Amino acid sequence: MKIKAWGETDVGLKRSINQDNILIDPDLGLYVVADGMGGHKGGEVASEIAVKTAQQIIGNEVKKQDFSPIETIKKVYSEASQRIHHVSSVENPELEGMGTTMVMLLILRGSIFIGNVGDSRCYLYRKPHMWQLTEDHSLINEQIRAGVISEEDEGLVIGRNVITRSVGYERHVKVDICQRSLQSGESLLICSDGLCGQIEDKDIATICRNNKGKEVVKRCIAAAKSAGGDDNISVVYLEIN
Repeated sequence: MKIKAWGETDVGLKRSINQDNILIDPDLGLYVVADGMGGHKGGEVASEIAVKTAQQIIGNEVKKQDFSPIETIKKVYSEASQRIHHVSSVENPELEGMGTTMVMLLILRGSIFIGNVGDSRCYLYRKPHMWQLTEDHSLINEQIRAGVISEEDEGLVIGRNVITRSVGYERHVKVDICQRSLQSGESLLICSDGLCGQIEDKDIATICRNNKGKEVVKRCIAAAKSAGGDDNISVVYLEIN
């Protein structure tokens, strides 16, 4: 199967700096979106550390004979969290409290491995339907799961952007990992909540249905801006043929 990927990150319309970072590394089969949080450029630093850590560790581990994708993804998130926490707690206390979401795709031997912490997302699109493959680690999602609120009430909740798990805010973090087989004709989209927090899933699906390749990325970012562009917007889109 042939995999093509496109990606872009945009500051949006309301923020002065872009705290998102993305990675597209076809040689490693590695694709990442990280959405940083923290004042004084802390989010920008955290997301950059996370993405660089993922690329470094995957690059080193994939060469080993006993390479395990799942254990390596765990190592990526563990090491990234420790590095970010060390910078904010030891090297530069001005960055205390910084952290980042991170969703990553690792494609290897006909399978895709998905790691996730936070509320950035991975979607699977197969015409005409789209599914969210990751689960948000957010206050609002926990309330929905607990039955405290319904999905219909989601827009009324105060603090709907509060995340309950991030990379680097604490030294250790638990990562969700899932695995599935690659299927020809499918597409994968990973994004920060600057996209999925601004427009509905059905609108993202419509963009995927009516466009191809880099146009999907550009139209997603344009749609998020048209909806307000309140946050940084990052989108990475893969087509599998």
